[in-house]
Amino acid sequence: MKKSFNIMLIGLALSIVFVPEVKAYAQQGLMKLGFFQPKLELPAEITGNANEPKLVKESNFKMSFVDAKGKSLSLEELKGKVVFMNIWATWCGPCIAEMPSIQKLYDKFKDKEDVAFVILEAESNKDKAVKFMTNKKLDLPVYFPIGNIPSEFFRGSLPTTVIFDKNGNVAHITEGMADYSGDDIVDFLNEVRNMK
Repeated sequence: MKKSFNIMLIGLALSIVFVPEVKAYAQQGLMKLGFFQPKLELPAEITGNANEPKLVKESNFKMSFVDAKGKSLSLEELKGKVVFMNIWATWCGPCIAEMPSIQKLYDKFKDKEDVAFVILEAESNKDKAVKFMTNKKLDLPVYFPIGNIPSEFFRGSLPTTVIFDKNGNVAHITEGMADYSGDDIVDFLNEVRNMK
């Protein structure tokens, strides 16, 4: 009996380590318990009082991406909108784990004209990414990078989430998995939306 239990325990541990879906399921459970909350703070470059935060300068990140249908878009074209960018890969367990929470956040903001979501599949594997979204019943706007992702906000960690203000400045970066389904991220996005 003890030997069987040990074998099952070892099998579960190996599954969590080597099978992204199992790892994601375990991580989603931890997220539901309140772990992996993003630390949402406006960067030091922001000045002004709490009611009217302002950004000191306008950023000029150069980056383009394309959707699954071949339509291209750039960060420059998204100026005037708050951009929630999640950089992920289909094989990444933590990326898979946080996707349902990103879907919940997207559902709250998808009808807002001044908010854009860019779910950026880092490996540009269009077929696999589209199949992943279909299988998970997610309707997030998936894009694929054209060229390199700027190292100022992406250092290679998957997942990485970047929130840009309406001027294209980085308002927030989270490296690693986080739960984006709570009110704190909704409040943060609305605060960034209200910046002048």
